[in-house]
Amino acid sequence: MTTVNTPLIALRGIRKSYGGGGHGAPATDVLRGVSLEIHAGEFVAIVGASGSGKSTLMNILGCLDRPSSGQYLFDGRDVSAFDADALAWLRREAFGFVFQGYHLVSSETARENVEIPALYAGTPEAERRARATSLLERLGMGARLDHKPSQLSGGQQQRVAIARALMNGGRIVLADEPTGALDSASGAEVMALLRELASQGHTVILITHDREIAVQAPRVIEVKDGMVTSDGGPAERVGSAPFVRTHGAHGQASAIADLREAMRAAWRVMWGNRFRTSLTLLGIVIGVASVIVMLAVGNGSQQKVMEDMETFGSRTMFVAANPVSSRERGAPLTLDDVRVIADTPNVEAVAPYIEDRVVVQRGSVDHNTEGGGTTLEFSKTLRWPVIEGAMFDEVDERQVAKVAVIGQTVRKRLFADGSNPVGQDILVDKVPFQVIGVLAAKGSSGGEDQDDRVVVPLSSAISRLYGHPNPTWIAVQIQDTDRASQTAGQIEARLAVQRRSRDVRIWNQAEAIRVQMATAQTMTVMLGLIAAVSLVVGGIGVMNVMLMTVRERTREIGIRMATGARQRDILRQFMAEAMLVTSVGGGIGLLLGLVTVLGLKLFGVPVLFSTAACALAFSFSVLTGLIFGFMPARNAARLDPVVALTGE
Repeated sequence: MTTVNTPLIALRGIRKSYGGGGHGAPATDVLRGVSLEIHAGEFVAIVGASGSGKSTLMNILGCLDRPSSGQYLFDGRDVSAFDADALAWLRREAFGFVFQGYHLVSSETARENVEIPALYAGTPEAERRARATSLLERLGMGARLDHKPSQLSGGQQQRVAIARALMNGGRIVLADEPTGALDSASGAEVMALLRELASQGHTVILITHDREIAVQAPRVIEVKDGMVTSDGGPAERVGSAPFVRTHGAHGQASAIADLREAMRAAWRVMWGNRFRTSLTLLGIVIGVASVIVMLAVGNGSQQKVMEDMETFGSRTMFVAANPVSSRERGAPLTLDDVRVIADTPNVEAVAPYIEDRVVVQRGSVDHNTEGGGTTLEFSKTLRWPVIEGAMFDEVDERQVAKVAVIGQTVRKRLFADGSNPVGQDILVDKVPFQVIGVLAAKGSSGGEDQDDRVVVPLSSAISRLYGHPNPTWIAVQIQDTDRASQTAGQIEARLAVQRRSRDVRIWNQAEAIRVQMATAQTMTVMLGLIAAVSLVVGGIGVMNVMLMTVRERTREIGIRMATGARQRDILRQFMAEAMLVTSVGGGIGLLLGLVTVLGLKLFGVPVLFSTAACALAFSFSVLTGLIFGFMPARNAARLDPVVALTGE
């Protein structure tokens, strides 16, 4: 357990070397066995010429760098046992840095720069804002709270840096050439502030090459060629207690607060680089919009194809007689064949159909059309409803009733006067029939007008029109389309036994539709994948920009690390920026895609809007930011603090 006599900082034989390590170049010793002790409350100046090793010593003292050998004890604890997060905590809770180059984050205001250490300490927003304001006002910066570094003079920026050093208590203020970039008046003000802090009990360690500055400290340590050549000895301390560990005083910031702050900083960086951000967004916008539009067009085309193919039912197949050879006529289909088909597994309904050309007449108008005789299962099997009147029923079939249902084309020809055809009589091949219903429009299929027909009960067609009971073809509705090919094979086998010959052909429309649907789905997926490629390209663009951003903001990363940011804080910051870019791009792309789909719909292009496709495209854009932003963010988080601080 430490006591008041335990040095706050104790260095034992600290050495620091650069180079060597098998690269061919000899190692350079910057520090060569430095040993010293600094107690809480001291005001110490470390002086030395350029290249003497004093800045390297400051980096080690402030836990920005690690020694090559030797022992560093902080408040009695060996710092070499600290991991990266523990070192970040120590920098955050114990040290406050004042640099010659100020090292303020250019995108943040004076107050926001001062708040950074408290942000990483998890201090509530209201509390850290109040403390930052109080510190700046105390240092005469109350009128400059919302000014950015570029709007401040050198002396004002250094005051902001001092306020930042005191934000978390500033128990140890490490000042590296704090007056080097200032005029004499501003330099005198900064030194007066440091003396005031020392008088209030802060431990102040001043690094300088100027002996006139150094002698203002009660204790002066001179460094030359990486060694301590003189030390004024422990100075009188102003009633300061040993360092008290405050780790966890505020706890870590909540995940929501962390994310909100990361997003705020990310938005500010994006807005500060609007042109580059816009170019980065473009790839994501195009990618998301392409996915939405491509899938909408693909799904719309697929739906249109399916609607066209389902004219006679998606679960329907047709059986017709097929001559054995060109010299043999072949036996016609029979009603016994219909019964055999109806007894086949997976068959739900069967509708035999006798057709031939007939002439229909009404008054002085006659029309050559397709005549058909069928059963009650016609509408169900072919999915062809009656939209006016009714379909004939079992009674009509039994009584060989002279009733008919007409198609839309026949209605237009015979009832051009606009009268209601239901209940009126027409002649079919000079046989009078009463119109009891009008079929729904089907349109054309295979170049043939499906609506140009008149349909009568099968018994009536046999007895009154054609004089034979042989169906021209038989419509078959199945239950399970996945078994369509199997069912067709069973029908063919059963009819071969029934007819003693394999002389029928089966048009398996259900299987054709299934294959067509699978093909259309494959095409839709392919379109989606093609569009997704643009998202991947956009993601690569995000990664390139983020790598460039990390390189440009290396010093900012170092500043954040020096003020207590952990690796995960830096990782979160840059991941937030990448995901914000892709989220904004995804949102704009989503809107653009929707507008494009609506425009295509207005021009008659078959499109099918999909909420799932929109969600997928947007989610994929965010995922793109997560994936392609990770490597740059990880690179930023792994930067060495001292290397980052000296970066350009």
